[in-house]
Amino acid sequence: MTSTIYLLRHAAHDQVANYLAGRAPGVRLGSDGLAQAERLAARLAREPFDALFASPRERAQQTAAAVAAARGDMAVETVEALDEVNFGSWSGCTFTELGKREDWRRWNALRSMAETPAGETMLDVQRRAIGFIRHITARPGDARLALVSHADVIRAIVGHVLGLPIDAWQRFDIAPASITTLAIGEWGGKLLTLNEITP
Repeated sequence: MTSTIYLLRHAAHDQVANYLAGRAPGVRLGSDGLAQAERLAARLAREPFDALFASPRERAQQTAAAVAAARGDMAVETVEALDEVNFGSWSGCTFTELGKREDWRRWNALRSMAETPAGETMLDVQRRAIGFIRHITARPGDARLALVSHADVIRAIVGHVLGLPIDAWQRFDIAPASITTLAIGEWGGKLLTLNEITP
C-alpha cells in the first residue's frame, strides 16, 4: 500500500517578499497570485488524485479553489494541521523590522529550540503536519492526495521524510505555487519531486 502526496505551496500574495503574513487575517492573492494559482491548477489537472486538503489561510484556500475548479469543483477539506506556523505578534511585520529583533534571529538560527511569540516551535509544526499525513495514509488501499499548505510546513514534512534535522530548513526552497511529491507507505517515505515550479 503506497500513497502519493502532492504538497502544494499556496500561490504568492502581493507582498510575499516584504513581510511575514503568518496567520494575519485578510492576506489574499492579488491578480498575479491568482494567475499563478491557475497555472498550478492547469499543471495538476494532469495528475490523478482523490482528495484535496488545504490550510485555513485565505491564500491557501484560494489556491485550493483554483485546483478544485480545474478538476470540476472537487471538494476542498480545510485542515488545521496544515495551517501556517503560528507566528503570533510577528505576523504582519516586515522582514526589515523582524531582522532587527533578537528573538527573530534566534528563531532562524535554531528552529529546533526557539519558539515563536505564540509558543510554537518547528517541531510542533512538524508533529501536527506529519500526524495528519499518517492519518490520511492509514486508510486501506493506495491513495493520491493533494495538500495545500505553506513553505515552512512543507519544509518540515520533507525534512522528516528525508531524516533531516529541523534546523536544515534552509537547505532547500519551497517556492510559491510549487509542487513537491512524496510516496508514503508502511515501508516509510520517499521524496519523488522537490519544488517543481510551474512556468
